[in-house]
Amino acid sequence: MGATTTPRAHRRAQAQAVRSAASKVPEVTAVFWIVKILTTGMGETTSDYLARVLGPVPAVAAAGLLLAAALAAQARTRRYVPAVYWSAVVMVSVFGTMAADVAHVALGVPYAVSATAFAVALALVFLVWRRTEGTLAVETVAGGRREVFYWTVVMATFALGTAVGDLTAATLGWGYLSSGLLFAALIALPALAHRLFALPPVLGFWWAYVLTRPLGASFADWAGVGAERGGLGLGTGPVSLVLAVIIVAVVLWLSAADRRAARPQA
Repeated sequence: MGATTTPRAHRRAQAQAVRSAASKVPEVTAVFWIVKILTTGMGETTSDYLARVLGPVPAVAAAGLLLAAALAAQARTRRYVPAVYWSAVVMVSVFGTMAADVAHVALGVPYAVSATAFAVALALVFLVWRRTEGTLAVETVAGGRREVFYWTVVMATFALGTAVGDLTAATLGWGYLSSGLLFAALIALPALAHRLFALPPVLGFWWAYVLTRPLGASFADWAGVGAERGGLGLGTGPVSLVLAVIIVAVVLWLSAADRRAARPQA
C-alpha cells in the first residue's frame, strides 16, 4: 500500500504545482538563498579574475554577450527551469559586479556615489514596477513585463550590492571579513522583523535579496585576496572554480527534483 497523503500536504503540493506552472522564478526556500549567495560570491571573484586575465574591456564585452544569451534563453522558457534560471543569475552577478567596478576604477566614481546612484535607480524601478503591475511578489513573475522588471531589479541589486560591499570593505576600511559578518547580521533582520513586527513578506524578501550580494561577495573576496588585504590568499580563480562546482552540483540536484515533480503521479 502506498503512503497516504494528508489533505494539508495535498493542498500544498497542488499549490506548488500551480506555482511551478505559472512562475518563472523558483520557490523561495533555504536552497534558493544558499544558491543565491553562492552566485554572488562567484560573480565577485570571477569578475576580478576575468578582468585581470583578459583585461577590463574584453572581460566586460564577453560577460555582456554571455549575459544577453542567458537572459534570452530565460525569456524563451515558459516556466522555471533551474539550469536556465541560475545561469542567468550567475551572468547577472558577473556583469553587475563589473558594472560597479568599472564605474569606480575606470570612471573614478567613489563607491559612496555609485551606491547612492544604484539605490536610487533600484527604488525607481521598484516604484514603476509596483505602479504598473500592482505587486512586487516574485511568484507572479510569469513572463512579459513582469519578467523584464524582475531582471532589471536583479541587475540593479547586484550593482548596488557590489558598490556597498566595496564601500564598507575598502572605502571605510572595515575589511572583507568584518563586512561579511555585518551583512550576515543585517540579512537576518527581515526574518526577525517579520516574526516580531509582521513585516510584509514581499518587503522582507527584497530586503534580504539586496543584502545577499554584499554578503556573498565579502566572504568570497576574503577567501580570494591576499593577506596584505586581510584575506586568506586562496586566489580569485580557485575560489571561483570551487563556487562554480558547488553551484553546478546544487542546480543539477534541483533539475532532477524538478523533473520528478513534473512526472504524472500514479
